[in-house]
Amino acid sequence: MAVVAVHQSNVSDYLSRKQQESPKELSTEWAELEELHNKKLWHQLTLKLLRFIKKPELQKADNLIQLYNNFIQTFENKINPLSLVEIVAIVVEQYKDPKEAIAFLEKTEPKVKINPDAQNLCKVLAGQLYLDKLTDLDATKKIIEEVEATLDNADGVTAVHGRFYLLASQYYRIQGDHAQYYRTALRYLGCIDLDTLTQEIKVQHAFFLGLAALLGEGVYNLGELLAHPVLETLKPTENAWLIELLYAFNSGDINKFEKMKTQWGTIADLAAQELFLRQKISLLCLMEMTFKRPSHNRQLTFAEIAKETKLPTNEIELLVMKALSQGLVKGAIDQVASTVNMTWVQPRVLDRSQISGMVERLNEWCRNVGTMENLLEERATEILTL
Repeated sequence: MAVVAVHQSNVSDYLSRKQQESPKELSTEWAELEELHNKKLWHQLTLKLLRFIKKPELQKADNLIQLYNNFIQTFENKINPLSLVEIVAIVVEQYKDPKEAIAFLEKTEPKVKINPDAQNLCKVLAGQLYLDKLTDLDATKKIIEEVEATLDNADGVTAVHGRFYLLASQYYRIQGDHAQYYRTALRYLGCIDLDTLTQEIKVQHAFFLGLAALLGEGVYNLGELLAHPVLETLKPTENAWLIELLYAFNSGDINKFEKMKTQWGTIADLAAQELFLRQKISLLCLMEMTFKRPSHNRQLTFAEIAKETKLPTNEIELLVMKALSQGLVKGAIDQVASTVNMTWVQPRVLDRSQISGMVERLNEWCRNVGTMENLLEERATEILTL
C-alpha cells in the first residue's frame, strides 16, 4: 500500500506541475487526464491519451518520454495492449539513440504478450528502427520472418499488416529483390487508405512498383498494378511513360517496347536488364497469343510465335519450354510439325482491352450455341429416327 501511495503522490505532483507550466488550453487537458486517472476510467483515459500525445506542444524535447515514465507507466497494465503499443510508437520517436528506443520496445513486448497483434507491432516498430536508423539488415530480416509467420495465420487484416508490409517492402527494395518488393508493396497499399499518403509518397510508390513489376523475377500478373489508383499519380509527372510501358508488357506488345527504348533506356536499372526485359515480354507475348485464341483453336505454329515475338524460329522451342516450366501456360510441343498445342494459360488481372476481347469471344460462343440449338430444333426428327 505504501508503494502505491508513493506512486500516486508522484503522479499527482507530475500532473500538477504540468498544469502550472502549460498554457491555459493545454493545462485544461492535463487536468482532464488527472480527473480520468483519479476516477480510474482507464478506457476513457486511453482514448484521451491517444489524442493527447499527438499534440504539437508535446513533440518537443523529451516531453513524451517524461509523460510515459511519470504517468502512463504507472497504469500501463490497465491499458488495452494494442493501444499501449500505439502510444509507445509515438513515444519512441523522441529517443535520439535508436538503440535506447529499441530497448524500450523490447521492454514493452513482454507486457503485451497476451495480445499477438500488439506483440507483432512491437517487433515491427523495432524492425523499422533497425532498418532506418541502424541499417541492420540481418536484424530486420529476422523480424520480418518472425512476424510474417504469425500474420499468415491471422484472420483478416489487422492493425499490424499495413506497418509490416511497409517495413518488408522497404527491406526488399534495399536488397534489390524486385519480386518480393512488388508483392509486399502492393499488399501495403491494399491495407491503407491511399488518401492518407502525400502526393510525393504516392508518386514514389507508383514509380518503384512500376520498375519492380518489370524487373521482378516471376512477376507476370501486371494487371493488379494497372488497375490500382496509385498508378494514376504518375500521369502528370515526367515518368508518365512508365504506365504506357507497363501496358505494353501486359499485352506482350514487343513493337511498343522497342519504340519506347529511348524512354526506358534512360533508367539505369532497366537499361542494364534489357536482355531480361526482352525475355519477359516474349513470354508475356506468348501468354497473350494463347489467351486471344478460342479454346478450341489453340494450336500455335513456331512461325506464328516467331513473328509475334521477333525471335529466330530456332529459339521458339526454348521460349515455350520456359513458359511451360514456369507454369505460365500448359500444353504440348510437336517438334516434328513445329507447333504447340496450348490447353491453359495462367489467369491474370485483365485490362479493359483484354476484357473487351473476352466479351467478343463470349458473344461468339453464344452465337455458336444459338446456331447449334436451332440446328437441333430443325433436325430433331432426323436425329431421333437414326
